[in-house]
Amino acid sequence: MLNISKNKLSEQLDLNNFKAGRRVLKRKHFKFFNRFLGGFAIFAIILMFFPWTQNVSSNGFITTLTPDQRPLTLQSPIAGRIVEWYVKEGDRVVKGDTILKISEVKSEYFDPNLVDRTGQQIDAKSASVESYREKIAALDNQIVAIRRERELKLDQAKNKLIQSRLKIIQDSTDLEAAKNDEQIAQTQLTRTETLEKEGFKSQADVEEKNLKARTTQSKTISQQQKLLQSRNSLINAEIELNRIRQEYAEKIAKARSDQFTAQSSQLDVEAQVSKLETDRTNYQIRNDLYFVTAPQDGFINKAIKGGIGETFKDGEALINIMPTNYDLAVETFIEPIDLPLMHVGEEVRVQFDGWPVIIFSGWPNASYGTYGAKVVAVETFISNNGKYRVLLAPDEEDHEWPDALRPGSGARTIALLEDVPIWYELWRKLNGFPPNYYTPQTTKKDQNGKK
Repeated sequence: MLNISKNKLSEQLDLNNFKAGRRVLKRKHFKFFNRFLGGFAIFAIILMFFPWTQNVSSNGFITTLTPDQRPLTLQSPIAGRIVEWYVKEGDRVVKGDTILKISEVKSEYFDPNLVDRTGQQIDAKSASVESYREKIAALDNQIVAIRRERELKLDQAKNKLIQSRLKIIQDSTDLEAAKNDEQIAQTQLTRTETLEKEGFKSQADVEEKNLKARTTQSKTISQQQKLLQSRNSLINAEIELNRIRQEYAEKIAKARSDQFTAQSSQLDVEAQVSKLETDRTNYQIRNDLYFVTAPQDGFINKAIKGGIGETFKDGEALINIMPTNYDLAVETFIEPIDLPLMHVGEEVRVQFDGWPVIIFSGWPNASYGTYGAKVVAVETFISNNGKYRVLLAPDEEDHEWPDALRPGSGARTIALLEDVPIWYELWRKLNGFPPNYYTPQTTKKDQNGKK
């Protein structure tokens, strides 16, 4: 019975002669099971030719459609110390509401009258600018007066120069007359001496003519002296004319130098005034920054910096706010091999965390608990996680997304592609091939329209 012996009982006994044997060997469930296996095989073969929608599945999370609707973190542009809180976590704030008050931690801004003192400095510098302007105007008037005086002095010197030239002409004429008189006197002396030798003139006449000749000679020498003095006066007049020009040129140059110095000082003070005005404006704006206000309507999510008296650096996060009004979207990531399959306007099914769902990824019509979405943006540069980011918006033609959804919760996306037989999808999966590359119908229509 245990088949230990080489003699087999099954060959010597007929089990059908026993009731127990007939019950074991004549059961019909084997026949039904074989029929079931055959029917299942036929059904499986038929099922292999059913249509299956190819898809690209990925994980993501809920976000907002536009950047200004996403959670924001408030920072203070200046370093400070927390003085007082006006809100608590969970409160709703309206744009412009005061959230907290801070004070200064830098010594150069401790003065509470810093703005007023800066204004006083601006007033003093502005008065200095006005003084420089008046000095420049006075130097302008001085230059004009110097030019007028120079013209008068030059006219006076030119008149002296003309007088000297006329005096030279006069002295030259007198010299010529003296020379003529001297020549006549010398001629008369010679004639008288000749007549005196011949006995027609006396010695007294000769002496008289000799005296006259000596007198005219002396006048000629004196006239030459006067002519030389006149020429020297002409030279002195020319020197005086050049001296006046040089003197007044130096005066004008000095006045202009003083004027340029005043202008330079004026511009320097104006630059200081401009810097002080900038500082005063910065101080005024800085005073307004002591109160941190809400940039838009929202809810206080979390106070990152808490407590009174806690200090922080400029640009350090203080509080997190979630905007009140926002449009939901889903941010998902796909593998680089699937990037060519993503197009703007592509239909996607989304499964949200917390919503029970029965999913048949290849049969979206038979899936329950998924919601429709469409691709609105595809990132053109890879993310830090080695995948490409895709942004999905609700499909207006599908069911509305649940109202209880909040940004940050998880989601699973299924991008629907082409319809293929199930056997082809199984063969593709076993071989590790990507889904079929294709071009959406809208793109084909656009290309035909362009042609």
